[in-house]
Amino acid sequence: MFLKQKSTGNTVEVLYLSELFSLYDKKLQGRYKAGDEVMVAESFDKSDLMFTSGEELPRCWVDPDYRRRE
Repeated sequence: MFLKQKSTGNTVEVLYLSELFSLYDKKLQGRYKAGDEVMVAESFDKSDLMFTSGEELPRCWVDPDYRRRE
C-alpha cells in the first residue's frame, strides 16, 4: 500500500500492513517510492502519513482511545 508523507509530500510504500492497521503502533516500516529504485526501509510516524488522495488515516488505525471519545 502507498501513502503520502505530510511533511514532504513524498510517496511511502508501507512494508507491513499489520503495523498500519494496529492502533497501538505509532510507527511503521516503509520506504520512499522513487522511480524504479528500491529504497532502504526506514521508520515513519503514522501521524505524518495520509492517503495519497489527501484523506487522513482512520482514527481506529492511529488512536487506541478512539471509542472513549464517542
